[in-house]
Amino acid sequence: MAQQSNKKIKRRRRADYLKRKKEQAKLGGTLSKATVKKAAKKANAPAKTKPAAKKAVKKAPAKKAAKKVAKKVAKKAAETDETSEG
Repeated sequence: MAQQSNKKIKRRRRADYLKRKKEQAKLGGTLSKATVKKAAKKANAPAKTKPAAKKAVKKAPAKKAAKKVAKKVAKKAAETDETSEG
């Protein structure tokens, strides 16, 4: 009688063989081993999740942004001058 472990190995090999044949049939007939291996790797690979898509934020042109910052600084400076005088 054969060893018990051989049964398990045979079953596993048979299952792998059938899996390869199924992949081959999906891809359209007989293909080279390399192509089938690539397809099997893709099937077995965990699905990569795409990073959350960042919302596109419209950026103001640099000149406008600089003007806004300058205005804010000027306002703060004016407010501090008024509070120190009064």
